[in-house]
Order: sequence, then C-alpha cells, then structure tokens
Amino acid sequence: METDKLLALVEVFEGLEDWRNAQQTRHRLGELLTVAVCAVLSGADDFEEISQWGQAKLEWLRGFLKLDYGIASTDTFERVFALLDPKSFERAFRSWVGLVIPALGHEQIIAIDGKTSRRTTSKAAAAPLHLVSAFAAEVGVVLGQTATDQKSNEITAIPELLRVLDIKDCIVTIDAMGTQTAIAKMIRERGGHYVLCVKDNHPTLLDSILLTHAGVGGPLEASSTSETRSRGHGREEVRLCEAFEADERLYKAEQWADLRSFATVERTRIVGGKKCVERRHYISSLPPDADKIAHTVRSHWEVENRLHWCLDVQFADDYARARTGHVAHNLALVRHIVLNLIRLNTSRKASIKTKRLLAATSDEYRAELLGFEPEDEDDD
Repeated sequence: METDKLLALVEVFEGLEDWRNAQQTRHRLGELLTVAVCAVLSGADDFEEISQWGQAKLEWLRGFLKLDYGIASTDTFERVFALLDPKSFERAFRSWVGLVIPALGHEQIIAIDGKTSRRTTSKAAAAPLHLVSAFAAEVGVVLGQTATDQKSNEITAIPELLRVLDIKDCIVTIDAMGTQTAIAKMIRERGGHYVLCVKDNHPTLLDSILLTHAGVGGPLEASSTSETRSRGHGREEVRLCEAFEADERLYKAEQWADLRSFATVERTRIVGGKKCVERRHYISSLPPDADKIAHTVRSHWEVENRLHWCLDVQFADDYARARTGHVAHNLALVRHIVLNLIRLNTSRKASIKTKRLLAATSDEYRAELLGFEPEDEDDD
C-alpha cells in the first residue's frame, strides 16, 4: 500500500521546533506549512496567493487539519517563512522523502547540481540564493538540498549533502566543480560509485586524459563504445561514448578513490544544416562500460530540463523576489516538496502545469496527489 504522503508530511512538520511564543501564537507551525504546500501544489506562487487559496479552501483543509483560527494572513506566512530555520526544514524534507520514496536500489543515478534563484537578492544581501540539490534521475524527484552563498561554494556544499544522503549502491554524478579527490573518496566510503566531469579546473588531469586517449603511435582502442541517435524538431543528435581502462598514465590516478575508468562523450548536433560538436571527459569508479557511463551522463544533463527548467518555468522560481530572512530558501523547499508530489503520482500522463491546474480545480485530484482519501461525510 502506498504511504500516505500527506500524513507523512504533517508528521515531519509537527516534529519541527516552533521558536514562537506559544501564548502569542494562533496558527500551528505544522498546519501553516501544510497549507503552504497544498496551496503551491494548487498553483499559488507567493504568500498572498497562498493565504487567499487557503481561505477559499478552508472547509476542505479542515478535513485533515484543525485550523482553529482559520488561515494565516499574508504577513504571517511571510514572517514565519523568514524566521523558520532552513536547516531544520531541510532535515524535515529529507525525513519526509525517506518515508514516501522507497529505497532507490542498485545503481540508481543521483545527479548533484546547483541552481541560482536569480532575483532573491538585495543591496543588503548581494548574493542570490544558490541551492545544491540531489536529484534521483530515474524517478525524477529531489532527495535533498543545501544552500550556499554563491556557486563557487558548491565544493563545500556537496560533501555536506553527501553526508546526509543514502547513496549506497547508487551512481553519483557531478559537474566539473565537484570533481575533487575528497568528494570522490566520500562517495566511495559511503558505498556509492562516481562519474565526475573533468574540465579546465583540472588542466593536468584533462591533458593526461587527452594524451592517453590519443595514445602513442595512434589512438587508444576503447574498452567499449556506445552510440545513440535521435531526431526531432528539426534537429539530429548523435551521442558517442568511448570508455577506457584507467591506468597510471592518468595524472595522479592513485589519488582518486577506486578509479577504474575514464570516458569521452562526444555529442554532435545538426540543426538547419549546421553541425556543432561538443566533447566532455569523465573519470569514474565504474568499470569501462560505455553504455552505463553514457546513460549516467545523459541522466545528469536531464537535470537542467527535469528540475531547473521546471522550477523556473512551472514554479516561476527565477521570478520570485523573496528577499526577507530565510523566505527564499524555505519557499524553494516547498517547491521541491510539491515537485516530488507531482512526480510521485503516475495515475495520469500530464504536464506539471496541467497537474497543478487540476489540483487547483479538483479536490479529489488534489487529495490523490497528496496520497490520502478524505473521510466520507456520511460515515459515523
């Protein structure tokens, strides 16, 4: 039986520490956060819309929440989200994910990548919010996230995220900024495999890959190759992956934990008769299996479309002007919860926009997304 996503959500929200003075507080923290999730699921994007939606759906919400004092005002929602500790909220998010998402299993791909919410800045806080998220590519859900002051701090944020995730038997893929020996070591110590992109931030390692690939007296023969082709929207794309055994010819190969292979992925795109060729290089603890490495790399590329693009276009993340306290961070976590709720529901094929529209207009479908069945009013 499917875990009741709403019950699990309310449970972890109730476990959050409420820093407010109980005698001066009317709205329970857990209920306020649950209302926000339901509202964003139904298309709300800011606190005024959340409050107005909650008032319109008060009777429905009271089917599973007490809401003794009704729905909080816009200002109350904003104050609470500004003061709510995002670290505690992140822990609650991960606890909820652990309750509603079954174990990922063998060789599932976890893509770790960062996204900047571009308008969440002000003169007082010059740097916009930058969230580093762990994305389960196979099921399309966010497993966890942590914030940094800016993109350059991803190097310190990634280990923090890895420490709290269960990556055993999974394949972790990270872009070039996260290609660090300490990160590779941590992934292996926690039972995972890595596929790490190598770019100009490791120039000597990159040069050694290129020289080894070229070989002495002729190109090195790949241990395995994989080629896929696709056509559509006036574009043809060919993806070629060549995987090789890693050896001492790679620069300081011994410093990379359990390094077993390196790979070159060449992507050729033909649009309107114009050809564009892009090559990327990777190191991995996986054996030189070109099919597996190519699939892992492509899954990482999909993060842009299936996570970042969805947050920008479907949830207006890049247009959000939340700047007070922890508002931007906490609202981003709510969007991640909603995205997971939508992705976990497979009862019908529809876009995220369509599912939010249906959630806004249908109490039954909203309940289905939340994974619960409202009580029958005729039952005693």
